[in-house]
Amino acid sequence: MIQRNDLIKAVVFTSHARQRMKDRGASEENVIEAIRTGEQEPARLGRVMFRLNMEFKREWDGVYYHIQQVAPVVVEENERVVVITVYTFYF
Repeated sequence: MIQRNDLIKAVVFTSHARQRMKDRGASEENVIEAIRTGEQEPARLGRVMFRLNMEFKREWDGVYYHIQQVAPVVVEENERVVVITVYTFYF
């Protein structure tokens, strides 16, 4: 698991992650916040998923939601954290 108390590593995004962020309505700022403060859980292939619920209070895809959950999947490297993909859930 990623130790976040001293997470100073650069966060970089794959092109796939950037496309999913665009498709699913997640900002780079919110993804980084999820990595820094969200709950982490193991994901496939030794990766880590973070989940963070954030106040949303606006429309997404024609429906009003109060909460957006941002859930990036990452792999930690020596010098950086690489965001592989990003999921979002709306409540």
